[in-house]
Amino acid sequence: MTRILLLLFSVLVGLSSCVTNKKVVFLQKDDVNEKDLVKDSILREYNLPSFDYKIQPNDLLGVRFQSLTPDEYDFFGNTRMQGNLTSGASLMFGELVDDNGEITYPVIGRVRVEGMTIFEAQDMLQQIAEQYLESPVVKVRLLNYRITFLGEVNGEGIVTLPNNRVNLMEAIGHIGGFTELADRKNVKLIRQTGGKTEVIYLDLLDEDFMNSPYYYVHQNDIVVVPPLRQRPFRRYFGQNISLFVSSLSLLLLVYNLARE
Repeated sequence: MTRILLLLFSVLVGLSSCVTNKKVVFLQKDDVNEKDLVKDSILREYNLPSFDYKIQPNDLLGVRFQSLTPDEYDFFGNTRMQGNLTSGASLMFGELVDDNGEITYPVIGRVRVEGMTIFEAQDMLQQIAEQYLESPVVKVRLLNYRITFLGEVNGEGIVTLPNNRVNLMEAIGHIGGFTELADRKNVKLIRQTGGKTEVIYLDLLDEDFMNSPYYYVHQNDIVVVPPLRQRPFRRYFGQNISLFVSSLSLLLLVYNLARE
């Protein structure tokens, strides 16, 4: 009798704690478990949404000026971004966009960059530099393009991305992916836009996510990955089964003693 009860309990708990492929595989389209898929052929095509990151206040820009102008006449010289900087050192050399969306330089004063793409800001600074320097070359990069991942991921924390055109799937790859018990269907995205904070839920199991306006990550995005309902069963299964067996054994012992 005891063995039968234990077997039934184990089966029920096992079934309730199962995580199927449909809850794990990213970007599905009715073919996640198909065995006869056509190989070496394009099944579907998606037109990815256009995305060009716009500079915002508190962004940190790395701006590098190069020219044939002698250093003593180059007033941009003290603002050059040096090569091979560590992330901490780059904070000292970067240009912080103020609350008005501007950065400041000697002689030319304030330059508004808010709302521009990185390349638009680079072209504008190039035009300004040509007024003062001989054969200048200007390069602009975003130094603090960071995304925060929390919850059921393989590496909670802040990820600094190598460029400003990264989709969410790439960003997930940077942290080593989600855990097995992550709820990929209800991923929470917290995004700062202007003076507002938006909260969006994303279904990363659906291949149509590639058409989503949230396919690309933004500066300072926060991604919160909740657990599946099976997580408590999977995590505490060993403790629960031990407690159940101990309790059942005690009850059977009391029952047998009472019968005697």
